[in-house]
This record gives sequence, structure tokens and C-alpha cells, in this order.
Amino acid sequence: MHCKTIIAFMLLFLISCKNSDSKAQVDKVGKVDVVNKVDKAGIVNSDNPYFDIAAIPLPGGFKRLDTTANSFAQWLLHIHLKKDKTVYLYDGSKKQNLSAQFAVLDIPVGNKNLQQCADAVMRLRASYLFDQKKYDSIVLYDNEGKAYHFSQPYSNDNFNNYLQTVFGMCGTASLSKQLKKINLKDIEPGDVLIRGGFPGHAVIVIDVVINKDGQKKYMIAQSYMPAQNIHILLNFSATGKSPWYDVTDDDIIGTPEYTFYASELKRW
Repeated sequence: MHCKTIIAFMLLFLISCKNSDSKAQVDKVGKVDVVNKVDKAGIVNSDNPYFDIAAIPLPGGFKRLDTTANSFAQWLLHIHLKKDKTVYLYDGSKKQNLSAQFAVLDIPVGNKNLQQCADAVMRLRASYLFDQKKYDSIVLYDNEGKAYHFSQPYSNDNFNNYLQTVFGMCGTASLSKQLKKINLKDIEPGDVLIRGGFPGHAVIVIDVVINKDGQKKYMIAQSYMPAQNIHILLNFSATGKSPWYDVTDDDIIGTPEYTFYASELKRW
């Protein structure tokens, strides 16, 4: 009897898992109906409910900045998000600090300790240009100013090989030199908060919203050391678990794992 009970329980569990996968439906705004999971203690644990970055709710009274079709800003909005909000390292282990992320981007981290902070920024920018078939525009520089051009064949395998080379030769110090300084009040999706150094740090702006009074808010994403999933950062200064940061006159921008100066915002 005891064995039959266990078998029946396992069958119900497998059927439940299969049904939960098949019932996830994408609606018009890109949200996914997520089936909640109940742990042994009876606590409901929800996965990330947003299909992509565009589906993340905007703050009340705010709208996205006007952007052009096929722009980097538009491309960023359609990056898919993982249902699992856990950040994993390149070796498959969990990141030690799992309190910083709002959601995780569905982008491979690889199995080497390469795709760290600046590398994640470079990957997103290069991937956008690759998708747009703007192959000649995929150029990154090392700290000595040597250019790394993406070249034929324009295949996924060759693109990934190119990225591995760039990740090994370029970093925050070189990327900071390549980007152009801008004012925080002019912030746009795709901009980068970066402090060049060894190691330094970099995060990318993935969305910007504005209200009728001209006030702006923005979301940022990062990888870090060791190489890990790219994830949207929470704003610990905001009420609730919000990923939105305010554009203010303050010189300090505090993120969960790093502090930037407003003057360190740059653009491609």
C-alpha cells in the first residue's frame, strides 16, 4: 500500500508538471500566465511572471521614451526573461548573493569565466547589430586600442567565437574609452554606467520611462564576477521590490552591488 501511494503521488506530480508547462500562454503584452508552485511548507512561490522586458509594468503615470523601429532600445525590450529568477554562475552553481535581481535575462552565460560585467554589455550591443545584419558595425577595442572586427562567415558559431575572443581581450577599461560621456538627464536605453578599471564595473540601461513633468526613471542590468546570468537589478532605495531608478540631481547612483557616479554614464 505504501509503495502504491508513492507511485500514485509521483504520477500526479508528473502530470501536474506537464500541465503547468502546457498552460503557460503569452498574451498581447507579452506576459506569461505562470502556475504557482507550493512547497512542502505550503508557501506559494511564484516564478518570474514576465515574458520579456517590455512586459515589466511601468510606474504609474509614466510612459516609455519614443524610440525608432529597429533601434537598440526596441531590441532590448524584446529580450526574453527566464521563468527562474535565480542567478547562476558559468559553472552552474548559484550566485552567492541572490537578493539583488528582479529578473534574469534568457541569454547564455557560457561555461567559461568570461562573460562578466563589461562583457555582458558588449554581448548585448553586438547581438543587436548581428540581428540587424549590421556586421561591419561590430567592432570592439582592447585597452591598447586594437580593433576587433567581426568578419565572415556571418554565422552564429563564428559570432560566438568572436565574442569569446573579445571577452578575453576587452573589459571595462577598454570599453570605457570606446564609449562617449553623456549627461544623466539625457539617459536612453542602451546607455552604460561604467567605471573603467581592473576590474571596474559596468551595467547597461535597458529601459527608460518619462512622465508628463519630464521626470525619468530607468532600469539597469548587469553580469558580474564570476561570470553569471545577466540580470535586472532591484533598486533597494525604492518602495517595494522595484527595478526602477530615478533620474535625480544626486551624484551617487547606488546599485545592490556597486556604486557609480552620475558622471560615469556613457553611450555607444
